[in-house]
Amino acid sequence: MSLSPKKRLAAACALGAAVVLGAAAPASAHVIVQPSSVPKDATDQTFAFRVPNEDDKNSTVKVEIDFPTDHPIPSVKVAPLPGWTDAIQTTKLATPIHTDDGDITDAVSQVVWTGGQITPGHFQDFTVDLGALPDGTDKVVFKALQTYGDGTVARWIEEPQAGQPEPKNPAPVLKLTAPAGSSDAGAPAPAGTKDTANTTSTAKADGSDSTARALGIAGIVVGVVGAAVGAVLGRRGRGTGTGASA
Repeated sequence: MSLSPKKRLAAACALGAAVVLGAAAPASAHVIVQPSSVPKDATDQTFAFRVPNEDDKNSTVKVEIDFPTDHPIPSVKVAPLPGWTDAIQTTKLATPIHTDDGDITDAVSQVVWTGGQITPGHFQDFTVDLGALPDGTDKVVFKALQTYGDGTVARWIEEPQAGQPEPKNPAPVLKLTAPAGSSDAGAPAPAGTKDTANTTSTAKADGSDSTARALGIAGIVVGVVGAAVGAVLGRRGRGTGTGASA
C-alpha cells in the first residue's frame, strides 16, 4: 500500500526524531559522581559513583576509582555493598597536609570494587564518605576504570574542559563551590545539617543534562522537518485552489 505525500513526510519527521534520540541516549551512559558539586569547606560528605553498564552482553565485574594526587583527599570510608568487596589504596604524600590535629602524610590513591556484577541494562551506585576536601582547587577530577566480564576495560579518564564539547570518555568531576556562608555562596545552611536540597537537585540535574541536550537536538530536527512539511503542503494547497478556479 502506497502512502500519500503528506503521510510520507509525517513518517520521515517521526523517524528523524527517533534516530536523533536513539543516537544521543548512549552519550549519557558514563561514570559520574553525585552530587556533582559541594562547598569547598564540606566535610564528611557522602558521594556516589554511578556506574552504568553499556555492554549488551557482558556484566561489569570490577570498578576502580582513582583519586587525584595533586589535590589529595586524606581519608575515605566506603559503604558496604552486597556482593562486592572493596579495597582502599593509599599513597605517601610528597608534601604533608598540615592540620590542627597534626600533619597528614598519606592520602587515598584509589578505591577498587570486585566480586559483584552490574548486568547489562543496569547501573550501580558505589557510595563513599570523603573526609576533608582539597584546598587550592575548584574541582576534583577522578578517573574511573570499568572492567567487563570479557576483559574489556572502559577508561573514563578524560577531563572535560570548559567551553569544549564533552570528551568521548569523560572522567567523573566534583566541582567545589564557594564555602557555605561566604559572600558569594548564598545563605548558609543551619548548623548541624547537610544541604540535602542542593544534593538532590544536583543529582537530578546530572541525570537530566544529557536528556535535555538530546531532546533539544530532536526538537530542532522535528522543527526543520515540520517546516518542510508545512511548506510542501502549503504549495500543494495553493496549487489545488488555482486549478479549481480556472
